[in-house]
Amino acid sequence: LAALPGLTTRSKLGGTHTASPVGAALDSGDPASHPLVRAQQARVQDSGSQLAALALVRAQAVAKGERWLDMCAGPGGKAALLAATARQAGATLIANEVQPHRAKLVERAIAQFETEVTVHDGRDFADEPDAFDRILVDAPCTGIGALRRRPESRWRKRPSDVAQLADLQHELLDAALTAVKPGGIVAYVTCSPHLAETSGVVQKAIRQHSVEVLDTPSVITQLSPGIELGGRDGAVQLWPHRHETDAMFVQLLRRTE
Repeated sequence: LAALPGLTTRSKLGGTHTASPVGAALDSGDPASHPLVRAQQARVQDSGSQLAALALVRAQAVAKGERWLDMCAGPGGKAALLAATARQAGATLIANEVQPHRAKLVERAIAQFETEVTVHDGRDFADEPDAFDRILVDAPCTGIGALRRRPESRWRKRPSDVAQLADLQHELLDAALTAVKPGGIVAYVTCSPHLAETSGVVQKAIRQHSVEVLDTPSVITQLSPGIELGGRDGAVQLWPHRHETDAMFVQLLRRTE
């Protein structure tokens, strides 16, 4: 579970603490019946996803009035965490999703927040240069980082999927680095450890944009003191067997000009 900042705390969730500063894991039971989930003060969400969203906020101090974008927001878990944090910090979040049925899931996930939900192709934000202070690109991916929860999905994936998705991922990251202001932060996130969907996409973007690669492991360590992270070119790769999370990849980038 994820405790939404400003609404509740993870100590009130019960269970055991996870790698996320707002996360707790229950030993048993139906999480949907948890009183804080029913009250929309907590969400069912993998702790790796929680860390990925919170890393965008922790990357640098938030100034009141910032504009944030969750470019690929469906089904809304990260958007809810960002919306709650934005309200605390005096920032504004736009949650975007290309698929209308998934946009409706986002609307339900963040119904208690004054957050705009849009339905656009994320690549269209390239037409809004310098419009946002922070952008989360939780890019569509093969999802093989979540095989521990969806083992059947291995039979729905093909090697050819990776190349097609990598092109889309690059185009989304390219749009984000155009739409973010100079000095702004982009978090590139996938639920996949595949190099073509992670480091390969980031390195291509670095060659094409003026960006600073931020020390993402340091940011994640601030959020989760004691977590053991291996080096990966300034990025973070989480693993089920090491961190009890999905295999989330997180890279923080700052646009420099």
